[in-house]
Amino acid sequence: MKILEVDKTQPFVNNHNINARRIYDYNGAQIIHMTLHPGESLKPHSTPVDVAFYILEGSGIIEIAKETAPVNPGACIESPKDIPHRLINNADKPFKFLVIKMPK
Repeated sequence: MKILEVDKTQPFVNNHNINARRIYDYNGAQIIHMTLHPGESLKPHSTPVDVAFYILEGSGIIEIAKETAPVNPGACIESPKDIPHRLINNADKPFKFLVIKMPK
């Protein structure tokens, strides 16, 4: 059994210049814990695999293709591969979520 504690994993700066923590990486599947501070956002981008975002804490905005929606803790949002997406923290508190990349 392998148990990882998010706060004890090594942070890295991703392509969006945001601190992230990889908590699972096996056979092309990944789970990445991210925190966007007030005013921060991911750059619009696409991925070659399907992605799900699970909102842990705070609130923000998600954009997928031309759709935009507010998101709150407990929401799980699917983003198909090759479709531009991004998350935005438009609130005054940290916005924490998991990025779950799932190759088929």
